[in-house]
Amino acid sequence: MTKLLELLKGDRVIWTMVILLSGIGIVEVYSATSMLAYKYQDGHTTYYFLRHLMFVIIGLVLMFCASRISYKYYFKIATPALCMVVLLLILTYMTGQATNDARRWISIFGIRFQTSDPAKLILMIYLAKVISSSQNPGVKMFDVFKKCMIAILAVCGLVLPANFSTAFLIGVASMTVLFIGRINYKWLLATLGVAVLLFGLFVGIMVATGTHSRVGTWSKRIETFFNPDANSGSDFQAQQSKIAIALGDVFGKGPGNSTQRNILPHPYSDFIYAIIVEEGGLFGGTVVIVFYLVFFYRCILIIKNSERAFPAFIVLGLSLNIMLQAVANMLVAVNITPVTGQPLPFVSMGGTASILTLFSVGIILNISRYTGKKEAVEEIEEESEIEEVTDYPFIAG
Repeated sequence: MTKLLELLKGDRVIWTMVILLSGIGIVEVYSATSMLAYKYQDGHTTYYFLRHLMFVIIGLVLMFCASRISYKYYFKIATPALCMVVLLLILTYMTGQATNDARRWISIFGIRFQTSDPAKLILMIYLAKVISSSQNPGVKMFDVFKKCMIAILAVCGLVLPANFSTAFLIGVASMTVLFIGRINYKWLLATLGVAVLLFGLFVGIMVATGTHSRVGTWSKRIETFFNPDANSGSDFQAQQSKIAIALGDVFGKGPGNSTQRNILPHPYSDFIYAIIVEEGGLFGGTVVIVFYLVFFYRCILIIKNSERAFPAFIVLGLSLNIMLQAVANMLVAVNITPVTGQPLPFVSMGGTASILTLFSVGIILNISRYTGKKEAVEEIEEESEIEEVTDYPFIAG
């Protein structure tokens, strides 16, 4: 056990929270998919479970590898990596595989994935790089602001047509990073106003020309949320999710005993939190929330204790990506916000999305090694054998 703990570099609490949440996900995915697998996979009840388990294991291995790779490498590759993901987003928009009239997926060498997943990871690293250079001699803050906004608008603008909720969450996380990065709030408010106008113009054009069916989907979800019509069945997902949560009571039915998994659409991804509450009750649902809060709190400590801006802003951006997505998933499950289709990080069944989320945590874990008290920075830098990144202190006067 001691040797195993020595291998797990970085914040041990984050390691624990992620492993516990992944473990909960493995159990709940099996519970939510066993009947579906029996029906659609010739009686093999573990088909989706084993597939999810494989992706979790791959993700955990990559998280371990990322925790051993110095974050300073990402400073060098941030710009070319951003250009690459923007290109992938363009290809997805033009030639991607459509699901429910939305081109979100692309297949490269037989690997099918949503290009928005790597895009939001790379975008946060790029923003961290640009902001961390803002106090270098001769750098003007407005130039920093322009570089950041071009990147944000490119990513969000290309993700938006197929996935409004993801584009919105990426935008919120990005603007939060810029605000904490001391970008003039007046510039941010002006940009927000322009973004709202452009979005309104986009929706207006799509409605007038009838060329984008996703606009109708967004409108229907919002209308259903504020004016549910029980007779039309348009709020079926929200109603069944609430039933699942109500059936959970305080301590739930127990793992594997959900009944709503056979009725509720997407119980293994978008509405997995409802299944968690049904089987674990209010207690189980609260425990999951606590795990996420502890994870985020440890990320905040890493940011607070970081002596340099680049790693601090990486942790901020990546942790915001994870937490905003988790909050969005849970708010939908309890019917506080309209249906968005956001999976629950570490828990929902997934493929490349699960892997990239765990990889993001690996980057955070590596950065935590530089801020921990038990391991000297000099020791880590000797292991990584790369040159120091020019950066200014995170806590600047």
